[in-house]
Amino acid sequence: MICLTTSEQTLTSALKQVERNKEYIDIVELRLDLLEERELASAQIFPRLCGLPTIATFRRVSDGGASKLNDKTRISILRSIVLKGDFSYVDIEDDVKKSDLKVKEDDKDVRNDFEAELRAKGIKIIRSYHDFEKVPAELFSKVTKLAKKGDIPKIAVTPNTIVDVVTIFRIQQELKDIKEKIIVAMGPYGVCTRILYKKIGSMLTFASENEEAPGQLTPKALKILYRADQVNAKTNIYGIIGNPVLHTDSPKIHNPGFDSIHYNAIYVPFLVDKVRTFFKLAELIQIHGFSVTVPHKRDVLPYLGKITREVQQIGACNTITRIQGMWKGINTDYYGFLVPIEEEIANEHIKSALVIGAGGAARAVVWALRNHHVKVTIVNRTKEKAIHLSSETMSNWDLLENVSNYSGKVDLIVQTTIVGMNESLGVNPVPTLEFNGNEYVYDLIYKPENTAFLDKAKAAGCKTYNGKRMLIEQGKLQFEAFTGYHYPHWVNLEL
Repeated sequence: MICLTTSEQTLTSALKQVERNKEYIDIVELRLDLLEERELASAQIFPRLCGLPTIATFRRVSDGGASKLNDKTRISILRSIVLKGDFSYVDIEDDVKKSDLKVKEDDKDVRNDFEAELRAKGIKIIRSYHDFEKVPAELFSKVTKLAKKGDIPKIAVTPNTIVDVVTIFRIQQELKDIKEKIIVAMGPYGVCTRILYKKIGSMLTFASENEEAPGQLTPKALKILYRADQVNAKTNIYGIIGNPVLHTDSPKIHNPGFDSIHYNAIYVPFLVDKVRTFFKLAELIQIHGFSVTVPHKRDVLPYLGKITREVQQIGACNTITRIQGMWKGINTDYYGFLVPIEEEIANEHIKSALVIGAGGAARAVVWALRNHHVKVTIVNRTKEKAIHLSSETMSNWDLLENVSNYSGKVDLIVQTTIVGMNESLGVNPVPTLEFNGNEYVYDLIYKPENTAFLDKAKAAGCKTYNGKRMLIEQGKLQFEAFTGYHYPHWVNLEL
């Protein structure tokens, strides 16, 4: 199930939120703690009005919620709402004291056992545990302990490394006897598990219009882009690894492509700090292939059993497929980069180029240009990388601090670093470089489409290119490597 977590302060707004997302969801979590206090008196009518199974959650601050009430008062309010409504589930934190669950009605001296009342009414209890800092060492035993109470165990933890992600994916194997369970991995490392929730044995995944919990996706993204609820034992898993990686638009290329040819597959972003551990995860969940982005394009090479001529020449890999029991490395960046400028090169409008950076992406760019007889100069912050790449490709090199010396002296300027996106949004990696308006200027960044670097070039009258066309073209070649089919021409890519 895909579960929408409401984020509104009024019931009317929450119902509108459900209506906007109804075609993408199966169940709703009504966040009582986010509602205005005056709304709580009418909250029992929500399940009937929304028309979907509903989880009642009254989350305290310590567990990522907004309620500052003590547990006794909070549980008392929760009881008064739930027992009057048609809720399917109630979320109760695992450490709530038994005494706080013995709720006294206002007009009676009798203390009612809230849990017993829920079970008598057929409302299932979700017993939840949250850790916003880590994945606890006793994760498996914690789930087992919660399940022994006869309730649905819910674990929401925070992976900080790809090793933690491996642990979470092992839950399905280790705890397969616990049929109903909810597993949530929060934060950037947890995004892949929210999409592949069925692969970790979770009965549902949470989604929101706003990021109500770290790493949540929208219901539409889970249902339409990833088709996460359709994943089954026969689904082939593909993905992209990098650090950072969650900005990627690659899923918008591959998932619509898979869907259009009726190929049972899913393409997922994996935030990866250590390549070696990711290959272990790939074996664990049987990943069939994946794209590789910064900073791992060279780090993956030792784990490949076979590589193409381009990978051998470039020394960097952006595509890996599983073939005959081994991993095969391909480089589609090489060809994808050339597509927007191949005519200018063929017409000899581009005879010289300045390449900014010397990482994995730069290697593909320099080799592509050199193999088409373009004279290249590499400028980089660190001297060693620039010298190494220049010696391999018979190019010139210089330090980035001297980039102003090349103002107006080359036909093509290619920016291959990640400066200008994410934390460095709006930053120009070469502010001292000037343009005369005759240059072709290419930034491999595609999000944002207009970087500070490209804006300066456009203002000078240069012909500019961002990385979107390259992304699409290299992605189509990856799709062919993954599936054996040409990318379907009828798919309208919206990046």
